[in-house]
Amino acid sequence: MIRSLATLKARSRRPWMLLALPAAAAAAALVVGCGSSGTSASGGSSGGSSGQVAAAGSLKTAQIGGATVLTNSKGFTVYSFALDTPAKSNCNGTCAANWPPVKGSVTAPGVTGTFGTIKRSDGSTQATFNGHPLYTFTADTSPGQAKGNGLTAFGGVWHENTTSGSAAPASSPAPGSGAGY
Repeated sequence: MIRSLATLKARSRRPWMLLALPAAAAAAALVVGCGSSGTSASGGSSGGSSGQVAAAGSLKTAQIGGATVLTNSKGFTVYSFALDTPAKSNCNGTCAANWPPVKGSVTAPGVTGTFGTIKRSDGSTQATFNGHPLYTFTADTSPGQAKGNGLTAFGGVWHENTTSGSAAPASSPAPGSGAGY
């Protein structure tokens, strides 16, 4: 009788276990999905996995190619697009996927100049510096790179932002570096 009672208890738990396993798997998938939603703490899509997008308030400076430039908190170069105006980004869709906008309001310790924001066509807020909307570049795969400086893509020239607010001199991009952009 004891053996049959133990068997009976095990069988009565089996349907609950069959329901609990998929529920646990679904909960784990939800947590993982939320953690990798493609948005940064700043609310923008990174467009890549290297973490180029700057979180609100997190810019800093670095020496890259002989110039002191703005970077995000992880050291990725921040760029401006020649076709933008102080009130409007002209980089949307595929352009913004390759050149993720720096979202939200930002500052950089020790940097003089005017930081501000604009409203993007999708309704999000993009950071600006001295009237230039700010972006990172997905081809910069590690801190300290400036592969986008001087690159002509999406109908205009891209420049890293120096702390003086002027465009950095264009470096010589590698042949074919603008392909696909």
